[in-house]
Amino acid sequence: MSDLLYSEEEEALRAAVRDLLTDHCDAAGVIARIETDTPHDLSLWKSLAEGMGLAGLLVPEDRGGQGATHRETAVVLEELGRAVAPVPYLTSAVVATEALLACAEPGDLLAELASGRRIGALAVGLHTAPRAAFGTVRLEGGALYGELTGIADAAVADVLLVPADDGELYAVEAGAVTVVPQTSLDLTRPLARVVLDGAPGRRTGDAEPAVRRALRAGAGLLASEQLGSAEWSLKETVRHLKDRTQFNRPVGGFQALKHRLAQLWLETVNLRAAARNAADALSTGEDADLAVTVAQSYAAPVAVRAAEEALQLHGGIGMTWEHPVHLHLKRAKADSIAFGTAGAHREALAELVDLRAP
Repeated sequence: MSDLLYSEEEEALRAAVRDLLTDHCDAAGVIARIETDTPHDLSLWKSLAEGMGLAGLLVPEDRGGQGATHRETAVVLEELGRAVAPVPYLTSAVVATEALLACAEPGDLLAELASGRRIGALAVGLHTAPRAAFGTVRLEGGALYGELTGIADAAVADVLLVPADDGELYAVEAGAVTVVPQTSLDLTRPLARVVLDGAPGRRTGDAEPAVRRALRAGAGLLASEQLGSAEWSLKETVRHLKDRTQFNRPVGGFQALKHRLAQLWLETVNLRAAARNAADALSTGEDADLAVTVAQSYAAPVAVRAAEEALQLHGGIGMTWEHPVHLHLKRAKADSIAFGTAGAHREALAELVDLRAP
């Protein structure tokens, strides 16, 4: 059995990422950025991807990456979730990268994504579960036609990986498509509709295995992002209730609130176990489908409840735009339908363990 505790290297990685985010991704800056038309923080992305080499963690060294595993990537996502960082890490360094790793002919694109010089996005709706059907465009005369909706971080992508009706996955330059913004609850991870009208594409490999692998990795590592957000919500709520006084005593001393926080702590600890297990299973390939499905069956409800509790227990200040708790609530709500809902994953889990409903 694998050791799910964090290694010294993973803790050192966490410390480095947290220090960077503390210096360059404060809550006030994130809030100010999402009020503009350019919510992505590309300078922060450059520091993460090029400065620290984190975009290539999942890519083998002989293919231009760092040769790390999903466990290290999960640690990075925990910290990004804690900061609600508006960077395309999950979509480019995980989902698009995993899709290319499954392709027979990724060319130099994989190394470019690993270096952070280019940003990639898989043109499959963020809501798509790993085992669900996904949309395709049609191939006519060597060009691609159609539209795909709900594509996360498409606005900032340099290249899109587009599944076509001939069963192939094509790399399409962003300049060859039209990206139409869509309304998203989570303003730090904007969605878009991608329209292809005779766009040229370069074949990279079979779409089905590439998309399945990418969505599975995205779902499994999303749980680590949700864990980071839930831990932030719990920690900040505890800190606030220790400082906030009512009737000349700390609000956190009231037993009813202690019980709520204790229950949330237990759920967050369980989420950590599920998320770590999913990351470890993805890195080893052992029971990965099961581990990912278990993690996503549990992660979304906990992340949402943690953010809701933080919002309520912060009182009036939690309702203000200036306080970052609304960033976590919106991210948690949006993530609750990303890569499939918790209910969809529970149904998939029942299929995997052969315990279907009567």
